[in-house]
Amino acid sequence: MPALDIYLRDQRFLKARPFVRQGDVVLDIGCEDGALFESMKGVIKHGIGIDPLITDIQETPLFTLLPGLFPEAVPAGTKADVITMLAVLEHIPPAEQARLGKLCYDHLNPKGRVVITVPSPQVDQILHVLQAIKVVQAETLHEHYGFDVRQTPSLFTAPLFRMLHARQFQLGLNNLFVFERL
Repeated sequence: MPALDIYLRDQRFLKARPFVRQGDVVLDIGCEDGALFESMKGVIKHGIGIDPLITDIQETPLFTLLPGLFPEAVPAGTKADVITMLAVLEHIPPAEQARLGKLCYDHLNPKGRVVITVPSPQVDQILHVLQAIKVVQAETLHEHYGFDVRQTPSLFTAPLFRMLHARQFQLGLNNLFVFERL
């Protein structure tokens, strides 16, 4: 993975970290290689990662990585304290976005949190240039659905959720949202 990709990924981890408590079980949608869990070693109790690019189940004492899509790949009865979707929402087809809040609610413990980072729309243009000059991989850029970041709060509304936090970072090119299960 190119250095810029690692830097951007790690910045998303840093933004998510304050919303993960000691002993939390974390469900990471779009987990890639489980690096989020490694970055939170000593903080989380266990991590469950779901990613369509994983080919085989991977298990360590800290986490389990499962191939597939959310929610189908999540083992029945799984409940988490935190669900993370870091740079994932823009990859979910619009028809599936509408049910995302309910699906997350079903997999969260009471007072559980959903932590989301989602890029601003202009990032796609920047990524095309960076991909062309091979500074980033952006191999899933073709999956971006032109998601309007302003729609994010409408996916996680009362009576299921309340928004705890919303802000931009990385010069306004990225956005952090945190919702709490009611």
